Amino acid sequence: MRYVFLALIILFLALIATFAFQNLQSVTVAFLGLQVTAPLAIMVAVVYPLGRATGGSLFSFLRYSIHTATSKPARVRSEAPAPKVIDHAP
Repeated sequence: MRYVFLALIILFLALIATFAFQNLQSVTVAFLGLQVTAPLAIMVAVVYPLGRATGGSLFSFLRYSIHTATSKPARVRSEAPAPKVIDHAP
């Protein structure tokens, strides 16, 4: 099984290298007046982790919001004072 995983990792790295070598042309990305020009493979390598982080955070926030909106509220304990205990020991 170890060799299967090793072969999959090598295949994945070969695909990444092929993508990088075939996409060396420069692209320009503009956002809010800022512009960045870099090779497409570098842009993908930078934007993909950013998308994963923000998408994962958004998914977690939405899941938490839905959970809190649909769950039953916790029972409220009565605020009655505890009874006083009088000890008559000598």
